[in-house]
Amino acid sequence: MKTIPEEQWYQLATDKILTLLESDQQQGLSEETVEQRLARFGSNLLTSKGGKSALVRFLLQFHQPLIYILIASGIITALLQEWVDSGVIFGVVLVNAVIGYIQEAKAESSLAALAQTMVAEATVLRSGEKQRIDSTRLVPGDVVLLTAGDRVPADMRLFHCRDLQVAESALTGESVPVVKDIAPLPEETPLAERTNMAYASTMVTYGQAKGIITATGDQTEVGRISRLISTAQDLATPLTRKITQFSHVLLYAILFLAALTVGVGLLRGQSLFDMFMAAVALAVGAIPEGLPAAVTITLAIGVSRMAKRRAIIRKLPAVETLGSTTVICSDKTGTLTENQMTVQAIIAGQEEYTVSGSGYAPQGEITRQAGQADQANKQQTSAPPSEQNAPALYHSLRVAALCNDSVLKKKEEGWKMYGDPTEGALLTVAGKGGYAIQEIQARYPRLDSIPFESEHQFMATLHEEQPEEAGNSGDATENLICIKGAVEQVLAKCENALTAQGTTTPLDHEKVHEEVTRLAARGLRVLAFAEKKAGPITSMATEDVQDGFTFLGLMGMIDPPRDEVIAAVKTCRQAGIRIKMITGDHPATAAAIAGQIGLADDYKDGEQPAVLTGSELEKISDQDLIAAAANTAVFARATPEQKIRLVRALQATGNVVAMTGDGVNDAPALKQADIGVAMGITGTDVSKEAADMVLTDDNFSSIEAAVEEGRAVFENLTKFIVWTLPTNLGEGLVILAAIFLGLTLPILPVQILWINMTTAGFLGLMLAFEPKEPGIMLRKPRDPDTPILTGELIARIFLVGTLLLIGAFGLFQWELAAGASLEEARTVAVNVFVMMELFYLFNCRSLTKNVFQLGFFTNAWVFFGVISMLLLQLVYTYVPIMQQLFQSASIGIASWVRIILAGIIGFLIVEVEKKLRAG
Repeated sequence: MKTIPEEQWYQLATDKILTLLESDQQQGLSEETVEQRLARFGSNLLTSKGGKSALVRFLLQFHQPLIYILIASGIITALLQEWVDSGVIFGVVLVNAVIGYIQEAKAESSLAALAQTMVAEATVLRSGEKQRIDSTRLVPGDVVLLTAGDRVPADMRLFHCRDLQVAESALTGESVPVVKDIAPLPEETPLAERTNMAYASTMVTYGQAKGIITATGDQTEVGRISRLISTAQDLATPLTRKITQFSHVLLYAILFLAALTVGVGLLRGQSLFDMFMAAVALAVGAIPEGLPAAVTITLAIGVSRMAKRRAIIRKLPAVETLGSTTVICSDKTGTLTENQMTVQAIIAGQEEYTVSGSGYAPQGEITRQAGQADQANKQQTSAPPSEQNAPALYHSLRVAALCNDSVLKKKEEGWKMYGDPTEGALLTVAGKGGYAIQEIQARYPRLDSIPFESEHQFMATLHEEQPEEAGNSGDATENLICIKGAVEQVLAKCENALTAQGTTTPLDHEKVHEEVTRLAARGLRVLAFAEKKAGPITSMATEDVQDGFTFLGLMGMIDPPRDEVIAAVKTCRQAGIRIKMITGDHPATAAAIAGQIGLADDYKDGEQPAVLTGSELEKISDQDLIAAAANTAVFARATPEQKIRLVRALQATGNVVAMTGDGVNDAPALKQADIGVAMGITGTDVSKEAADMVLTDDNFSSIEAAVEEGRAVFENLTKFIVWTLPTNLGEGLVILAAIFLGLTLPILPVQILWINMTTAGFLGLMLAFEPKEPGIMLRKPRDPDTPILTGELIARIFLVGTLLLIGAFGLFQWELAAGASLEEARTVAVNVFVMMELFYLFNCRSLTKNVFQLGFFTNAWVFFGVISMLLLQLVYTYVPIMQQLFQSASIGIASWVRIILAGIIGFLIVEVEKKLRAG
């Protein structure tokens, strides 16, 4: 057996393929040959890439700079023999690791889900006999039979088709089933237009076929996508990148200050041991022990909020990534659109009608577009069509309902369509026109039919017409032939046309073609409808449908955009987020949808943006693609490889890219993107497992809500960092001041740990519950290269750190001067830190507004934290066991007055600073 590259099978004639694969279309393969090929090619399964073990995934949770700092902090406290504090720090590290592990446990399961889509049964010819076998035992050269409802078990070249239609939207993005045939195709034919091939994991919706297997397992198109998923890079999020940079800076600063402390102390003649302990105190004070836990918990709160808005997060950092998003690359079919074909325009009797409503629910109106003569009579233009007021429309809808093999049923969750999407759209529009489908089909019983075949491009049905309907109750019944199909085929069979008045007139072919061109320019798929009286015949032959028909009209349909998408796209653009459509669908259809929802900035309402097709993308180099990706809004007929190229091209200029999709063909790009967003209802398991977020309602507008929540998460994280760092800075400055001045340390390492751990949990974390500030979606996306802290915020951190130094060091010396013991003075210093942090918490509820503008009581959690912290400080100060553990002591009312006054002064100074910066 010879093998050739997959992309050549569609170019070859059947005889040539059978020769190359050493097979026979009547006999298939023998069992002996099958066993040999199974040994050579392997089972028809996708090979799952071996993922990291559970232990390795767990250990990798510790591979972060901030975690390194926390581990160092735990080791330092252990060296100080402060076992309780060391245990608390290591407990925080462990909790972080466990949460991260649980959230990401399924992150690498895309390939397993993809492999499951291959498992099915198949009907195959073996030694001339039909057999039903497990599809995993298929090999190249097997002859397979397909029928409606089958999942295609492997890639195959078709050599016999009867009315075969295959739904390929999950693989190519094509929104309607593809009509298949057997003719060889040119070399440049793209994947979505290879009509003589059937691909693994697609679904047969209509007809029958035979074909020969050309590729199995990893060599199929879906196997190629599996390899693309494996090669897509897992990217760091903006948050993790910024935290990593910040952690490195903080680490170097701690090492520098610790060395400086030791050096200065030694120069002053103090002992090496004392200076080492001072350096340890400085390091413990400078490390923000609560930051990793705060990041994790804030993100988890964001996950909870987003779940309430129908967005499920699979990886914690993805919450913040959405807030940083600058570009959303969206699939069209099922994401921006309903994934339900809908008739939007009808031309009948030379009059045009618009159709409202979308999806398969027969709810909406058919409205005649009023001309000048109708301006005084507009209220009559949307009346239900009838034989009297709109005969051409009435007859067109009747043909749409009768010449139809699909079924519409109303279920609890809504209307469901069984059959071909195009026929479902026709049943729906007939329902909107007033027809009760079952009644009209019962009134005109079907006697015979000629099914749709790719060779003749039409479908015809013969119906018994009751005498009262025929209008000749005393004469023999004249049965009715209905026909629908491609415009050229139907027009060729018509002799005249039905007018708006119900009379017939010679058919104007040129006029009809003008209307077809106009509808097609809107991205609509156009079908023609006709009928004729056939006498009392009870069956149809080919000659019965050759001529003599009356042309009734045209219907233009499309998979329409979701009603809420237009508003969601507008909101995203107001937020500075650009939207790109990347689809496998037809360019004209993609452009039409893009024009309706307003994707690009450089065209007016109603215009369609420029489109780059897959064949054009193939010719563009990676370097040139960077500019093309930035300047183009719509990409059509895109293959999975091209989707990844486009995402990478956008990322190359620093964009944070979100990719939405629902099909197998979207999975590689979902994984490559900074955040992949899959559809929960229509999405394949493969796309869901490759994604970082799943929308439970398949609603693009939920992305806007997710972006809003993501921005709020980052803002709250920034508030926490701006709140916590002055404490670490103030503690470090207090230690440095004591060393430089040769004085006793105002606070001990164990007391620093108490301050850091308790205030982070009971005060700082309350900022994670802060509600979104108004206007958050009117801001432009953050530049991904911008550091977490701006110059203004850094200045505020130094301001507050200095205030903490003055307050704590000053009151420590005051207490000593007033005759207090060392333990009492240190207790005052600790309470100064806590009280000033408590008041500063209210400053940090908004980084720009004062707390009263924000709403003083809009975050009840803050008051819970404040009360809890005050109670803890009373326990710390007055409970004997705490005095023994932390070397604290009871203090008097006068000391508390000075402590509270320090907090109030700090609060007022920061509010004045915010006011001055606001101008």
